[in-house]
Amino acid sequence: MKSHVRALVVGGGAVGASIAYHLAKAGWQDVLLLERDELTSGSTWHAAGLLPLFNMSFATSHIHDYSVKLYKTLEEETGLNAGFSVVGNLRMAQTRARMDEYMVYATTAETVGIPYEWLSPAQIKERWPLVRTEDLEGALFHPTDGYINPADVTQAMAKGARQRGVEIVRKAQVNSFEWTGSEWIVRGCKMVEKGGNLVPSEETFEVRAEHVVTASGNHAQRTAKMLGIKMPAIPVEHQFIVTEPDPALLEYRKTHGEHPVLRDADAKWYVREERGGWILGPYERNAPARFEWGVPDSFRADLFPLDLDRIEEEYMSMIHRIPSSENAGLKDDFNGPICYTPDGNPLVGPAPGLRNMWLAEGFSFGITAAGGTGYYLAQMMTEGEAEIDMASLDPKRFGNWMTTEYAARKNEEAYEHVYILHHPDEERPACRPLRTAPCYDRMKAQGAQFGCVNGWERPNYFAPKDFNDHDARSFRRGGWWQYAAEEAKAVREGVGLIDATAFTKHVLTGPGATAFLDWFTCNKLPKVGRINLTYALTANGTTRTEYTIVRTGEDSYYLVSAGAWHNYDQDFLMKAIDDKIAEFGPMYLADVTTQFGVFAIAGPKSRDVLSQLISDPEPATALSNKRFPWLSAQNIELKMVPTTAIRVAYTGELGWELHHPMEMQNHLFDRLMEAGEPHGLKLVGARAQNWLRQEKSYRAFGTELGRDATPLEAGLDRFVDLSKDFHGKAAMEGKGIRSLCVTLLIDGPEDADPWGREALYDGDTKVGRLTSGGYSVAFGKSVGMGYVRPDLAKPGTKLKVKMFDRLWDAEITEDSPYDPKNATIRADG
Repeated sequence: MKSHVRALVVGGGAVGASIAYHLAKAGWQDVLLLERDELTSGSTWHAAGLLPLFNMSFATSHIHDYSVKLYKTLEEETGLNAGFSVVGNLRMAQTRARMDEYMVYATTAETVGIPYEWLSPAQIKERWPLVRTEDLEGALFHPTDGYINPADVTQAMAKGARQRGVEIVRKAQVNSFEWTGSEWIVRGCKMVEKGGNLVPSEETFEVRAEHVVTASGNHAQRTAKMLGIKMPAIPVEHQFIVTEPDPALLEYRKTHGEHPVLRDADAKWYVREERGGWILGPYERNAPARFEWGVPDSFRADLFPLDLDRIEEEYMSMIHRIPSSENAGLKDDFNGPICYTPDGNPLVGPAPGLRNMWLAEGFSFGITAAGGTGYYLAQMMTEGEAEIDMASLDPKRFGNWMTTEYAARKNEEAYEHVYILHHPDEERPACRPLRTAPCYDRMKAQGAQFGCVNGWERPNYFAPKDFNDHDARSFRRGGWWQYAAEEAKAVREGVGLIDATAFTKHVLTGPGATAFLDWFTCNKLPKVGRINLTYALTANGTTRTEYTIVRTGEDSYYLVSAGAWHNYDQDFLMKAIDDKIAEFGPMYLADVTTQFGVFAIAGPKSRDVLSQLISDPEPATALSNKRFPWLSAQNIELKMVPTTAIRVAYTGELGWELHHPMEMQNHLFDRLMEAGEPHGLKLVGARAQNWLRQEKSYRAFGTELGRDATPLEAGLDRFVDLSKDFHGKAAMEGKGIRSLCVTLLIDGPEDADPWGREALYDGDTKVGRLTSGGYSVAFGKSVGMGYVRPDLAKPGTKLKVKMFDRLWDAEITEDSPYDPKNATIRADG
């Protein structure tokens, strides 16, 4: 075994083998893979081997698409047949809502380039007569995917890795990780067979590695404990059964090819052929999480007892959909652990708080994702970033507040929701509420319907008493839409109040703070008492984090960033400080997120409301442009509440953010509501705010802003100071302009708005994609933001947006189509 390597991969399932293969393919020498048992002995061995391309995530769709394409090439490269049966994937729909889901998904597929077909019930019956179709609405068919033998594809990637110089060592268990400041010392022992169990031997090893990647599958909790981090990857039981041969299927196959993989999403199962019979894989309710504290040493390629009662409903629905299957007896059954995360997406990227430690954990669809994960993670490691934005899979998207209990219950929910309608406005209920601002109960009493952001309860919109958010969800304009429209109109015409407590907030002070921030961010630093919007870049010149910086002193700053990305932003900031503190001087960073609540008050009447509360010798002028100019911050008193007021508004109206002591939030809320009543103050949720910011072309992190576009490509030139040096500047300039962010007004369906994942067309040519979408109360039509080819990014350019399998007219507008001169924001009074 090598003792010094550039990269060590821990875990020999499909994901680990793919990572080793792609690192070597990318040119890295000295790659070692360690597997504690045999290759594929984890979840890989009992996986059904399906390769579904269907996914609502742009990044995950790219990952799955790459895997499907890669697996078709492995035999030619390695000589090993990966067992890929390209039979296609028929995803059936029993309802119009399910067909709407497929059409919303299809727009994501188009942006990635994934082929698909629409089939009517009659067409399904004609091609696959064993399928009952009279109660179907239709189906989405992916002709290019199917299923694969998990062990064979893993061995093929392992052989490809060996051919490129990777050393693979089996029966080698890692027991500890130690970071020296320049490399990892990884210690472990060889494993031996004893009485049918795999046990540690006295033979030990030590490997020094520049980089380590963990792909430990069901053993993720043991890995997390050794690394001293939190990792919400916990397995959930997944059952599937194999039937005896079905005589009708055998007869059908005499004159026909193999059936596609069948998915009846409304019945919560997949079915595929297996040696003349069927494999049924249900995603039933009440499947339990397992191994919350780690996998027992005695558990190897083992299974749990089958719980047939739990899947009886799904089994009967298979018989309903494929009547001939009733004549096929049960041949075999499997109930094994499949790792999940709270949102169902894997953890791929740098480990929180650690250097050169990379995670590839929590794969609920590991065979589908293995190839693409290896490819894009290898890009991140060898080139600094992947060609797509991987932030949605970053391990740091889950905060340190998360507990084992939370992860286990949310993972069970994610399993159950595999085939639940994936409404874009969906909010899942498990483990909620958990993180609540003090005003939670007050807002709930006012009709707040909450969403969850990094565990925080945040109002999405406000509705009448007894309104049912679950029943209001839709792929079109849901039952909540009218309330969000009223809230948006209130901000444009009167005054609205928004709870923004979930914002991430840090205080940075010290002699090195100014020089550091000047290097760390791309915009000029504000003067004392002023604010600016700025961006921290990746080393590759793309957008890593968006900050509102309030300069509170010569060397003291208040940094505000997105609430959904708390640990993601904090980890990047802390590592950058650690890298530069010797160069720039002492700095002190404090996370004050939970110390301060935030209300955003916005609208033409916002000054009228605040002037009634401000304690000042001249309250009539305290909030005027002269005394409180736009893009400035002041410490004021609102009755008895000391408040840092920032004159900025994400809605594009006159407004202030009111950062206040968390323990005084309810008092401030009550005073604001009292003062606002004569002015018609309306409580406003996140959905209306999202629409309003698009009317102003305000880019949002995680949609328009990410690691696949530079600030210049995002159209943020005015926030980039090219006269100074800053982190990522040269790389940003070297990338040029590959695409540009634009705002579009859309003449879409009367009952629907874009969700921000739709393909953009110029005639019949795909030229870009939306990243955000919604409704504009100012223009009375749909609005969206997205990226197009630079030559098309001119106001007045007419394009088409793909929505619900139709092309709708859209026109690129000037930036900030609503109030382009910012007259309302700068209004005096």
